[in-house]
Amino acid sequence: MRRITDRQAEENDEPDLTPMLDVVFIMLIFFIVTATFVKELGLDVNSPDKNQNVKDADKQSIVIQITNRDRIRIRNRDVDFRAVRANIERLHAENPEAPVVVQPHPDSRTETMVHVMDAARQAGVYNVSIAAS
Repeated sequence: MRRITDRQAEENDEPDLTPMLDVVFIMLIFFIVTATFVKELGLDVNSPDKNQNVKDADKQSIVIQITNRDRIRIRNRDVDFRAVRANIERLHAENPEAPVVVQPHPDSRTETMVHVMDAARQAGVYNVSIAAS
């Protein structure tokens, strides 16, 4: 009898891992279900081709320049921050196929560029590009 109990004792020396695996799987399912998936917001940016002639693009497109002091210039004249949309609407009415090209200065704020792009979208122009000034 003693030999049988010694064998059973040897077999039972290893811990039973089944309950621990059950707990791990339950925790895995819990973390997967409670995970939040964040959708990042961003802007679609279309940059013009480098081979395209800039002077030809200026004639065909609505060019908006942003200076280093965040002043907005359209056709070489300063435009008020609040009048950007109206100017884009007017120029878009003259040439409905013309895209908007924003030329921000490297020292300008991103907020100003985003405001110009939003104004273009509100004016009904969805073809907005960013070009180096």
